Amino acid sequence: MSQGTLFDQVWDLHTVGSLASGQTQLLIGLHLVHEVTSPQAFAMLRERQLPVMYPERTVATVDHIVPTQNQARPFQDDLAEAMMQALEKNCQDFGLRFYNIGSGNQGIVHVIAPEQGLTQPGMTIACGDSHTSTHGAFGAISFGIGTSQVRDVLASQTLALDKLKVRRIEVNGPLAAGVYAKDVILHIIRQLGVKGGVGYAYEYGGTTVAAMSMEERMTLCNMSIEGGARCGYVNPDQTTFAYLQGRRFAPQGAAWAEAMAWWQSLASRADAVYDDVVVFDAAAIGPTVTWGITPGQSVAIDEPLPQLDSFAEGDRALAQEAFAYMDLAPGQGIKGTPIDVCFIGSCTNGRLSDLEAAARVVQGHTVAPGLKAFVVPGSEQVKQQAEALGLDQIFRAAGLEWRAAGCSMCLAMNPDKLQGRQISASSSNRNFKGRQGSATGRTLLMSPAMVAAAAIAGQVTDVRPYLTAEAG
Repeated sequence: MSQGTLFDQVWDLHTVGSLASGQTQLLIGLHLVHEVTSPQAFAMLRERQLPVMYPERTVATVDHIVPTQNQARPFQDDLAEAMMQALEKNCQDFGLRFYNIGSGNQGIVHVIAPEQGLTQPGMTIACGDSHTSTHGAFGAISFGIGTSQVRDVLASQTLALDKLKVRRIEVNGPLAAGVYAKDVILHIIRQLGVKGGVGYAYEYGGTTVAAMSMEERMTLCNMSIEGGARCGYVNPDQTTFAYLQGRRFAPQGAAWAEAMAWWQSLASRADAVYDDVVVFDAAAIGPTVTWGITPGQSVAIDEPLPQLDSFAEGDRALAQEAFAYMDLAPGQGIKGTPIDVCFIGSCTNGRLSDLEAAARVVQGHTVAPGLKAFVVPGSEQVKQQAEALGLDQIFRAAGLEWRAAGCSMCLAMNPDKLQGRQISASSSNRNFKGRQGSATGRTLLMSPAMVAAAAIAGQVTDVRPYLTAEAG
């Protein structure tokens, strides 16, 4: 088993005890709550007449069901309104911090916690959402959990968990123009597989990761779950500290220097032992697009779709299913695939730097005729920051809609949905069948810049010529 990694140190520091099942009872430092996975958990507390044990360690927001156009209350969707009312009441009754619409701090749970400084190195973090792995970008150990586990954290501030193995994933070298963190993680998942990380925590490192901003690292860690890993993390460094300093819940004054010293001490030691190490060359990564029905089915933009005989025998049936569902064929190019809808947003790619990258591409261009394109900021703060920079005007001038903060079409538990066989260029994290609201809709995952290029071209295209034109 691994030794001396950040994962091992944080795990040991938060271990309450060993359970008869062989699992560890782990203290959870920060619990994030949203409206979809929490109502039943709170109902279970009420049934047992239990309080929330440490209400100051739970923070709530609304994101999944929030409309991004008409946010007038009551919501037009009765179920969405019921979920909103339930969360509002639960937060009031149990004394929890709640970032509601209009607070200036509402947004996707994995966007608002870092921007508030709630997410910090050395923490254990849990949320009833798969993409809680995002917070590992700060050197935290973060887990997506189910509703019964949400109940357990509310009631006891602990979870029963099996300890994970640790795989170090190194990416070395500079990224080429037009290649982003989204391309890096899609490439990793393609190579290691959507089940390759089962039983593992992924530690990301190497010169490429060291050069990434915090927002890029969040994208990387966000999709660890898509590769089967339970969590992903990056060791904290000066980039981490610079991002956190001065944020609302970050340590202040003399406590700041003390916190930094402790955070630095948690980084994986030079002699750390890993259960596995995989190394990637950044030069081998190009702008990447998914072609199938899992995030592992992807190709570089200038690469043909794989032949069936290139898949392991056990993977061929899924590949055949994907080709049939997507109306694609082995050997054809992904470039030129017509697009109906372009979505820029999500907890993967709805931060300010993502919107800036997309705006650079669309500036001076116009969305292709008949194509629907829209931009959904990851939080009210991101929306305000983007508007202060005039990004909303750039998008509107190009023909993209500018929306309010929320999860939007990433999972379509709100009015933003694909219709019929529409095909979407999406900066989100999952391309499963039906994921974006239509049982027959199709999703191609790519970076926000690539989505922006597709919006202009009306088809999947290489973003790099647009960047060259911009530089010229």
